[in-house]
Amino acid sequence: MHVSVSVRSLLVWLFDLVSVVAAWLLAFLLRFNFEWPSAFAETILLVLPVLILVQLVACRWAGLYRGIWRFASLPDLYRVLKAVVVSAVALLVIVVLGLGQFVIPRSVVALYPFLLLFLMGGGRFAWRMWRERDYYLHRQRGKPVVVVGAGTAGAMLVRELARSNDWRVVALVDDDRSKWGRELAGKPVEQGGVRALAEVLTRWGARHVILAMPSASAEVLQRVAQLATKSGASMFTVPGLNELMSGRVAINVMRPVKIEDLLGRETVSIDSENVSRMLEGKRLLVTGAGGSIGSELCRQLSRFAPECIVLVETSEFALYMIDQWFKEHQPGVRVIPLVGDVKCRHRMQEIFEAWQPQVVFHAAAYKHVPLMEIDNAWQALRNNVVGTYLAAKFAQRFNAERFVLISTDKAVNPTNVMGASKRLAEMVCERLQHQAGVTRFEVVRFGNVLGSTGSVIPKFQQQIAHGGPVTVTHPDITRYFMSIPEAAQLVLQAASMGQGGEIFVLDMGEPVKIVDLAHNMIRLAGFAEDEIRVEFTGLRPGEKLYEELLADSEETLETPHPKLRIAQSREVAEALDQQVERWSQQEQPLGDEEVRKLLKHWVPEYQPYSFE
Repeated sequence: MHVSVSVRSLLVWLFDLVSVVAAWLLAFLLRFNFEWPSAFAETILLVLPVLILVQLVACRWAGLYRGIWRFASLPDLYRVLKAVVVSAVALLVIVVLGLGQFVIPRSVVALYPFLLLFLMGGGRFAWRMWRERDYYLHRQRGKPVVVVGAGTAGAMLVRELARSNDWRVVALVDDDRSKWGRELAGKPVEQGGVRALAEVLTRWGARHVILAMPSASAEVLQRVAQLATKSGASMFTVPGLNELMSGRVAINVMRPVKIEDLLGRETVSIDSENVSRMLEGKRLLVTGAGGSIGSELCRQLSRFAPECIVLVETSEFALYMIDQWFKEHQPGVRVIPLVGDVKCRHRMQEIFEAWQPQVVFHAAAYKHVPLMEIDNAWQALRNNVVGTYLAAKFAQRFNAERFVLISTDKAVNPTNVMGASKRLAEMVCERLQHQAGVTRFEVVRFGNVLGSTGSVIPKFQQQIAHGGPVTVTHPDITRYFMSIPEAAQLVLQAASMGQGGEIFVLDMGEPVKIVDLAHNMIRLAGFAEDEIRVEFTGLRPGEKLYEELLADSEETLETPHPKLRIAQSREVAEALDQQVERWSQQEQPLGDEEVRKLLKHWVPEYQPYSFE
């Protein structure tokens, strides 16, 4: 039955009025053993209107009528307490002053506020329990779920899910022994902690686990994920602490655990003020704007109010997708989507001459190691080296303030054409920095990014979706990983700090074994390890077992940012300028072996892959 707001307010007002009357009379009855105190009848009747008036004014002052009884909680009890204290003080004043005629027993003065608090507060909570009786009477609704974590987040989650018809918390597990055998919001905290998760899931018939530990480490996540998936349970997690504290999301907004969670990358914090000074009101240009890193860079750049962002991309579809993103999410940012190939001198000149960007982010590159190794070596050299040279040269000619090259850990002691060509691209920027001009040339070097085009994670996801096998090249192969947004933010941070000529190295954390990554992804997809097998295929051409972020001859310097260091590399020969210029004008392609010899000449640490 629907009751209007005005009627509800009147009913609440009447309830509080009745509570005052009941508390006042009950105080006297308790004082005189439930016999009517005739001697105090006049006092009872004369003081009661004063108490009613004081209480109703106090309730209004305390904001008591803003609360919704169905969701009565501690803030509501606090408001009731404030109103009762005012009423108690008023009664005390009446007793002290006496007003020449009132004599009130001291026990009544003490009993009245306690009874009033009990009636007003208890009535509100009794109403809430009555309205939520469906939950208590029909506990079998919703999917049974076990919550990992009996702390503050766990308590909040259990209370929120109590109102849901989709989930039914049956138990909690926590490694804190002091909580074992206790209850949290009416739910048992099971003995044995997290290691007993499989047994708890079986006993309660639950096939879902929610990790209510927003600040849990990657190791904890991995352990819980392994136990949950071995039991055939799906695993979810709650939002992170920063999201909860900001109020952007509620505790009960759960999501499946992702592989990024298991890698344990910390949240990146950047000096937004410094980055804003570099970008605000500026004309920006991003090459490779439709790629994984390029598109995320564009999204991050849009936050800093640039005058415009010029999007340069060879793929029509990729360019269309990032342009559509801006139309949908950042319609106020001016973008200029341009199809262009960084290897084309005339197109690059046309773009730079027309828009004269002040800050250039060069993300265009061929990056797939095996593809570039066989029959595509010349194209890798042209795109990664000549393309960088042309974009950097025009940035310098048209007085761009900064040119930022996105590089890779594969440029360190390279064993493949792709890595060697990216190292040569770094050297091109180092050479241009030593020439006269206003442009600052900076290089940012990092490892693999999670979910980027052609990376291992989308490949594994596809293989798992098809039932396996998941192919790993070698049981000992390791890689560094970071998320795409993290990489893009650190690129901006490095760019804003650079004075020109630096090679910034990002802190990639600990290397991850690819076979462990495969097993984790299989488990997160809800499969046991015997359902989808991992198959080793052998190292591919040019592939290393271990990636490095610094060459042996390089030293690093600290920066003000904890996740950035500066690599100091050897001096680059002046003749490199003329060599790259000749490549830019060369029409006849070179064979793979000739390209490798040229790369070996300019990058002595390059150790070409042996095809024997």
